[in-house]
Amino acid sequence: MSARTDQDIAIPLARRIAGAPRVVALTGAGMSADSGVPTFRGGQDSLWSQFDPMRLATSDAFAADPDLVWGWYAWRMALVAQARPNAGHLALAALADRHPEVRVVTQNVDDLHERAGSADVVHLHGSLFRPRCSGCAAPCEHDCFDATLATRPSLRLAPPRCRRCEGRIRPGVVWFGESLPTADWQTAQDLLAGAGVVLVIGTSGQVYPAAGLASLAREHGAFVAEINPDGGGLPGGVDLVWRATAATALPALVDQLDAGVGAAHTRLKKANRT
Repeated sequence: MSARTDQDIAIPLARRIAGAPRVVALTGAGMSADSGVPTFRGGQDSLWSQFDPMRLATSDAFAADPDLVWGWYAWRMALVAQARPNAGHLALAALADRHPEVRVVTQNVDDLHERAGSADVVHLHGSLFRPRCSGCAAPCEHDCFDATLATRPSLRLAPPRCRRCEGRIRPGVVWFGESLPTADWQTAQDLLAGAGVVLVIGTSGQVYPAAGLASLAREHGAFVAEINPDGGGLPGGVDLVWRATAATALPALVDQLDAGVGAAHTRLKKANRT
């Protein structure tokens, strides 16, 4: 039996998407890998293979050496600021123009989904670009980092001070040992529980509680498709594994919808706008 092509997978999946009342994309680090953003795990170039997370990604680490932690995150902000949304990000945003309801729930802390055009993105692990005060939790209301200074990961940079309480500004991400943002977590659960199709894209399924969202969706009757070149390891199982990158698979899905697979839903979305 010959191996299935991307088109062999894209056509039936596009049909399911066309018939689903809601589509949710649950994205992880692999989603942004084709944009040049390093993943956390999974290879010699991954962040946690090069850096000790306990020295950089905990509240204790920030308290002990804020300049080291802020400098490292400023370097990461600079990397992301220089990156561009890839074909997968753009296709996911385009999918929302072809279906009545497409939502994105991401474990990523970059802003590439938003820059690609996706709206109302749920950030489970926070965002590099939403720094806040470590004291009063107020959002940073001024330019918090200078990308021209963050030229290397070992550079020490003093974090700016909060204009309200003079506390140190910290990265707006969820560190090890911290809880997910309550409102975002509840929104994600509600979206996944009511989804007809869930696209799990570029995530290893190792980080909880986010790793349990696909299982939650399946328990509520959703069709779960995993898009990952190294796929097949999600807890709770999936209905389809598409071993491809987001930059390959998602444009193929949009092509099938444009070819007429999702014509009925496209008409429905246009009707809902009138």
